[in-house]
Amino acid sequence: MIRVVLPHHLRNLARVGDEVEIEVTGAVTQRSVLDAVEAAYPVLRGTIRDHVSRQRRPFLRFFACEQDLSHEPPDDPLPEAVAAGKEPFLIVGAMAGG
Repeated sequence: MIRVVLPHHLRNLARVGDEVEIEVTGAVTQRSVLDAVEAAYPVLRGTIRDHVSRQRRPFLRFFACEQDLSHEPPDDPLPEAVAAGKEPFLIVGAMAGG
């Protein structure tokens, strides 16, 4: 099972706790994890990635094992600790302002 931590606004939308567990078949990548999250929680479709381009939404960042993976290719394998369920894949709401 892959552990995924969602930002507060998406937890409220999906009506889940701090962390969700999802099953991923095949390679554990950003794309496969996000596909599984959207399949398990259809209300989140389009909130994490754009419906058409499938690109990460602005003001959301992806982290795993203390690494910012936001700009990594979506089909690169996630760290083994994430694939093994030891560490979570984090979707973090970014902040902006002046």
